[in-house]
Amino acid sequence: MTDADRSFRLLAAQAVDAVLAFEPELATSLGRHEHDHRMNDRTVDGLAAQASSYRSLLAELADIRAADLHGDDRVDAAILANALESRVFAIEELRELEWNPLNYVPGNALYPLLARPILPAADRLEAVAARLRVVPEIFEICRRQLRRPPRVHLETAIGQNQGALLLVRDEVARLQAEEPRLDRVVGPARAAAIEAIEAHGRWLGGILEEGADGEFRIGADRFGRKLRLALHSELSAEAVLARAHAHLAELEDHLFEAACAQVGAGTRDDREATIRRALDAVAERRPNDATIVAEATDQLAALADAVRDLGIAKLPSDPCKVEVMPEFRRGVAVAYCDSPGPFEQGGDTFLAVAPTPADWSAERIESFYREYNSAALVNLMVHEGFPGHALQLAHNRGFRGTTPVRQAFRSGPFVEGWAVHAERLMVEAGHGGPPVRLQQLKMQLRMTINAILDAEVHAGGLTEEAALELMMRRGYQEEGEAAGKWRRACLGSAQLSTYFVGYTELAPVLSGRGPGSNFDDVLAHGSPPPSLLAGLL
Repeated sequence: MTDADRSFRLLAAQAVDAVLAFEPELATSLGRHEHDHRMNDRTVDGLAAQASSYRSLLAELADIRAADLHGDDRVDAAILANALESRVFAIEELRELEWNPLNYVPGNALYPLLARPILPAADRLEAVAARLRVVPEIFEICRRQLRRPPRVHLETAIGQNQGALLLVRDEVARLQAEEPRLDRVVGPARAAAIEAIEAHGRWLGGILEEGADGEFRIGADRFGRKLRLALHSELSAEAVLARAHAHLAELEDHLFEAACAQVGAGTRDDREATIRRALDAVAERRPNDATIVAEATDQLAALADAVRDLGIAKLPSDPCKVEVMPEFRRGVAVAYCDSPGPFEQGGDTFLAVAPTPADWSAERIESFYREYNSAALVNLMVHEGFPGHALQLAHNRGFRGTTPVRQAFRSGPFVEGWAVHAERLMVEAGHGGPPVRLQQLKMQLRMTINAILDAEVHAGGLTEEAALELMMRRGYQEEGEAAGKWRRACLGSAQLSTYFVGYTELAPVLSGRGPGSNFDDVLAHGSPPPSLLAGLL
């Protein structure tokens, strides 16, 4: 080990500690619990102090020559620099706390403490009570700092604020029942937080009535810089967009071939009609609110057996369970993977599966389950479960590097790119047959269109009408799914590109590896950016 390695490892540990101290809500989600009693500082002055600290760390990091570091340390140094630069950019350039009300909704700060039973109930309740006591102050900061929020962000924040109310009212009470001796600690904090959340909802509603007119597009320059940081890639926004358009045309040919195999040969002239007939036929077999959790549970068990038989990767020893998605998180996607943090030992992984919200019409429910039919649900359980997120994140939790950098800063493109490759592996192995192959290609279309939406919304002037046309015609999405994705594209930037870029940047590394291959070596390095993975293998 060189002097440079020693200096870097010390600095890396200090930097991770600093970031988690500044961002206690992130620390909790990662499984570092020394900051569970605190919430993020959302004030302008507090953020300025963070940016200053991150700049100092970057200067110290720049004094260590990357060429003098050994392989893993060199990779961690690049990841750490990117993580710190991303934070400085978010604070000084994006400045979301001045216009995005979603950053003040407290649900995500509370949910890991309520949902993950790794710590004793008493410890979690005391931390929840401490965070609840800060909720009124956070809303006061919001009222001082928020200016001209975009309508889509404001509408979503109102809905999420109501979800946070349900969380505090119902889930905190449920945890309280396990430790009634703490009622005198939790009760007053919970009551004050409920009152503050209700008042905040009324305040947000008043702004909406006045006419929210803020701009949700971040613009071409900021989008390009944010995308490079989010992807940790040399690909420019223009290169990603060009690559996505080329891939979309290629996928349409593959989807046509799969559709012909499903419903009989068609012609190029009626390609779209042939694909729609095939997708309509597959959508006839679909779950409903009463059956979706049981169907997903059966599919997950079958996938675990298939992954074991194929030898794709070592399955996690910790349990992976399907559960009903909490009410306040429903209506966006049919499933998500909620795994313990990379700093935690043990604990269950939950695949949350959603029945539809109680206020949806029969027509909207039917559209939802046509999109998430039984074949699509198999593909989704591959992505969220085995060999996708649940398997990969379990391997990620087992990774211990020379520094804590890869535990703290997981690459979204790697996580999502691996899960998309997992879908490909399972259909190539024949799992689910032609219907699942058809849905997997449709999901590839969706992934590719997501990248196009990301760039065209934030770096261009794509209208809602044109976006829906793209998703529904070339992506074959149901109207409700397309409308939800339009909102998601407006609400955030750079994340929708991670699936496509992660998949395409992992492709050369995984080239030649089919479903009979073992991928333990690929998953043995945490979740590094795909652009850095080849150097670790």
